[in-house]
Amino acid sequence: MKVLRNLILMAATFVMMVSSANAQCESWEGKDFQPKAMEAHVLYRGIVKGKTAADLAKIDDQNFNLAYNNWEKAYDMAPMADGKRSYHYSDGVELLKAKAMRTDDAAAKKELEQRVVNTYDQYAECFPDKKPIVLGRKAYDMFYLSNYGYRKETFDAYQAALMEGGMDVEYIILDPLGQLVKYLFENDKIGQEEAREVLIKAQELADYNAENDDTYGQYYESGKAIMENHIKPVEEQIFDCDYFKGKLLPMFQENRDSLDILRYVYNKLVNQGCDPEDPDLSTLKSEYEALASEINAQREADFLANNPGVAARRLYDEGDFEGAIEKYEEAIEAETDDEKKAEYFFGIASIQFRKMDQYSSARTNARKAAELKDNWGRPYMLIGDMYASTSSSCGNDGYSRGLAVLAAIDKYAYARSIDEEVAAEASEKIGLYNGSIPSKEDVFMRGKQGATERVGCWIGETVKVRYQ
Repeated sequence: MKVLRNLILMAATFVMMVSSANAQCESWEGKDFQPKAMEAHVLYRGIVKGKTAADLAKIDDQNFNLAYNNWEKAYDMAPMADGKRSYHYSDGVELLKAKAMRTDDAAAKKELEQRVVNTYDQYAECFPDKKPIVLGRKAYDMFYLSNYGYRKETFDAYQAALMEGGMDVEYIILDPLGQLVKYLFENDKIGQEEAREVLIKAQELADYNAENDDTYGQYYESGKAIMENHIKPVEEQIFDCDYFKGKLLPMFQENRDSLDILRYVYNKLVNQGCDPEDPDLSTLKSEYEALASEINAQREADFLANNPGVAARRLYDEGDFEGAIEKYEEAIEAETDDEKKAEYFFGIASIQFRKMDQYSSARTNARKAAELKDNWGRPYMLIGDMYASTSSSCGNDGYSRGLAVLAAIDKYAYARSIDEEVAAEASEKIGLYNGSIPSKEDVFMRGKQGATERVGCWIGETVKVRYQ
């Protein structure tokens, strides 16, 4: 009877855990509360969008409370919003941090900062594809929260981010990690092995992304340098050459035909203070250079053959615009993903417009790009730029040329209506070109107010006549 009772209790506990996890990752899609959740989302998001915790900490109480209270409503009902976007977690983190900044109550601040950490944990669980980024940001924020800072718990968060996030953790963790390891190691809060392990992982993260991340590689590189500068006072106590030779030379012996491993082992040993003239390192270097000269050329050729989109961008950078278009066309033929095809069509359109003055062809390819990728405003922005840049040659008078500007503004307005990412740029361009639309005098002289007119020259589109 006792065994049966225990089994029932275990089953009930499991059900409660599953229910809690499901609620934690619930969206509003198809739920009775969807309208209320969406309304709360819209109310808070309009205030929070684009703002950091520091920004939110400075706004007036009325707007802050409106944002915070509606975020809590939206989050409590549907933490995952529509199930596709993670705003309720990322916005929640910023709002909770801001609320902690706005209070002098130590107990309230501590509770809010704990909620920041908990929100990150739920974020990582409900959006596992974003887990490396989320864990890194959680660790980063913990370092700067007043109730965490230089604590072992913060170090554990950095350790988890590096161990679970692999090479996808953001560079932002590198600087505070160096400060944290130095402090904890000097104060006997972590041992040599713990310090060594987390620093090696961080160095591997930085080295990998410095080489492979074209966008943020330099930030990983500089972040690594800052991190290593922080730990200089203790690095000799944490690392030694003999330790790394003992650990890494067997890897070299077993993988003499691997360029990546030879490079990694050599660079790591040099970075840890081993003499480059050491016989082991000399052998490593000579074998690496011989293998590199053999492999790199073939690797480059294979890569470009299998990635015509990349080859196209390289040809563009070299000024071979026709060759770049050919490679983009080759990439389109080989690609099955419509969104990638759209980007290749857009690349062709950009070249034809900006480098070759082939406006009609550029517009055709921009339209193909727009058809393949929903709610993408960039192709319409490009067409708007074409119309604007050629408006001065579309007609013999200000009225005719103004019609071409109206066609450009229509494209910018449409791009803004479908794509939030280009909205600010589109608004700026609309404001810039509004002064070049037909004058009121020209419109009324022709009796065209409110009429529909066909734009001349190559544009050939119809616009509704407006005036300045």
